[in-house]
Amino acid sequence: MARGFSKAIIMGNLTRDPELRTTPNGAQVCSFSVAVNRSFRDSSGTQQEAVSFIDCSAWGRGGEIISQYAKKGSGIMVSGRLDQRSWEDKEGQKRSRVEIVVEDFNFIGDGRRGDGGNGGSTDVTGSATEAAQAQDVAPEDISDEPIDLSEIPF
Repeated sequence: MARGFSKAIIMGNLTRDPELRTTPNGAQVCSFSVAVNRSFRDSSGTQQEAVSFIDCSAWGRGGEIISQYAKKGSGIMVSGRLDQRSWEDKEGQKRSRVEIVVEDFNFIGDGRRGDGGNGGSTDVTGSATEAAQAQDVAPEDISDEPIDLSEIPF
């Protein structure tokens, strides 16, 4: 049997301020929704606009960065896997929801308009240096000593 594959990439604007929560086991998760606009011509040739609202969740350090630097209206591009959750509501009705579990994201915008975007990029599974770059924080100062090429392991 073939293994499945799930990947989604969207770009749009946050519909509300991101919500950062901590799970009972201490994990951080950030929930937000992205409005994705598209335009098309209908059968009569009239230009139409449509908006899709996509729920997203970012875990760990990526979620912290999004909650810290993004706000309602901020431009963002996210990529990740689709995940479906099912549950029963208080009335006993079955509900389900599909969302993107964020694996990578980019803030979209020039950072000068106050839109929360700094144009940075972060791989949610990336290193501390990548996270620092996404936060516009300078990595630790590197000394001016020359590099000894014999110490490089490759």
